[in-house]
Amino acid sequence: MKIRDRIEYQRKLKPLTAHPDMTVSAAAKIMDERNFGSIVVVNESGGIAGIVTERDLMRRIVAKDLDGRKVQLSEIMTTNVRVAHAEDNLVDWLRQMSNDRFRHLPVVDDDGRLINVLSQGDFVSYTWPELLNRVKENTVASFGSNSQFVIIIIGVLIYSLLLPFAFNLF
Repeated sequence: MKIRDRIEYQRKLKPLTAHPDMTVSAAAKIMDERNFGSIVVVNESGGIAGIVTERDLMRRIVAKDLDGRKVQLSEIMTTNVRVAHAEDNLVDWLRQMSNDRFRHLPVVDDDGRLINVLSQGDFVSYTWPELLNRVKENTVASFGSNSQFVIIIIGVLIYSLLLPFAFNLF
């Protein structure tokens, strides 16, 4: 499945952006007001210069006791930002995000301009139904091939249902 095919991609709000000279405090306030977990730092031409996430704020400001009113985004942003395209395979990016431990994925157009940002939370809505379908398929396959297990489960269920009635007979 391609990124562009997901409903989360199509319905996402416009991503938050800021210039590198914005203070960390100003960016954090915007992130808080809009309930976003990241803000993409863009340069004058609209290209991605970096990204600042909640994790960056914790590790690079709070943990170091820095004053966010005096620190600019350019001082703490992650600059080696991985970016996807709407035509990319969703599962490939989910795997890469999980393996490389990053949670926000900017999606850009062919000119490198920001279109959207997907988070791991957006991918969870894709993976849960898929995971449940696989569990269902594995369960059906397992029961079908192991009839003794099914007989034991049915026996335990019948015993559990009849046990209360047995005590009423004595």
